[in-house]
Amino acid sequence: MARIELRELAHAYGANPSQPSDYALRPMDMDWDDGGAYALLGPSGCGKTTLLNIISGLVRPSHGRVLFDGKDVTELPPEARNIAQVFQFPVIYDTMTVFDNLAFPLRNRGWKTGDINKRVHQVAEMLELSPDLKHRASGLSVDAKQKISLGRGLVRPDVAAVLFDEPLTVIDPHLKWLLRRKLKEIHHELKLSLIYVTHDQVEALTFADKVVVMTQGEVVQAGSAQELFEEPAHTFVGYFIGNPGMNLLPCSIADGHARIDGSSIALSPSTAAALQGAQGKITLGIRPEFVECEFEQQEGTVPATVNAVRNLGTHYLADFQLGGNAVFAKLRYLTARAGDKVWLRLPPDRTLYYVNDKRVA
Repeated sequence: MARIELRELAHAYGANPSQPSDYALRPMDMDWDDGGAYALLGPSGCGKTTLLNIISGLVRPSHGRVLFDGKDVTELPPEARNIAQVFQFPVIYDTMTVFDNLAFPLRNRGWKTGDINKRVHQVAEMLELSPDLKHRASGLSVDAKQKISLGRGLVRPDVAAVLFDEPLTVIDPHLKWLLRRKLKEIHHELKLSLIYVTHDQVEALTFADKVVVMTQGEVVQAGSAQELFEEPAHTFVGYFIGNPGMNLLPCSIADGHARIDGSSIALSPSTAAALQGAQGKITLGIRPEFVECEFEQQEGTVPATVNAVRNLGTHYLADFQLGGNAVFAKLRYLTARAGDKVWLRLPPDRTLYYVNDKRVA
């Protein structure tokens, strides 16, 4: 295991990059603690796999350095970094038994037979592969083959890190949930450093202690699931995390109020001070979970019209029209129907403000 540090790291496939759009990975500094469980989360093409391949040594960064436990490994190939990587599709030896597949990385490193047997059985039991140890991998399902691939990554206890590149894509949805839980248990038991790439927010938030959110080659926030949900530092994080994502409403600031298409919302003194003199695009953000609905006008509410209401069993998902903007709310009870006029309350302690997409504290 190792502490991984990225220093002034960036990557551009073309020569002489001069603007942010020239970079596949924009300049960043980041630390990955020894024994931590991390997820790289973002849409396809945002740079997640490029960053993972730079850490593993499959790609050499055009700028900056990669350090393992303070040692510069930027120029070292993957085999010299002592990492394990698990890919989107199973990478195993079909003609070998499950046992031999799991034992192969240990045999290559000269482990003794007794130690190999002990370790293989330990990992096989964790992944529920014990009944298949004597079977050839070729005869197993895709799900089982991917579990073997996961086991090959986890079997070496001395690796600097285990890197997962969307490893559950080919897995049945129900088994995905079971394997995520199993990986979490394995992490707590083995204390390996794990970095997991995914575009699925559920996978990232349930697996990782810290999630790194990326878009367009840039890391826009790194934090716990709670931090990303309650305090998104960038409008993209608010939009990408949650179902539905954060309501993001263009607004202007005047006389201590946020103005949205004719409606006015009072700002707290601290928020008004933070936004004073702000230049550029100003956005109000609030999660659907925090929007409140009233049927009579009250102090601090703004008028809206109901567009649609869906009963999802555990809650109602309501779509309101506030000026020219759609506002979604998750409500426990709602008797209104499409076309009804209501009043919305946006609690100040749950309402965030962004200038040029970055949150104003």
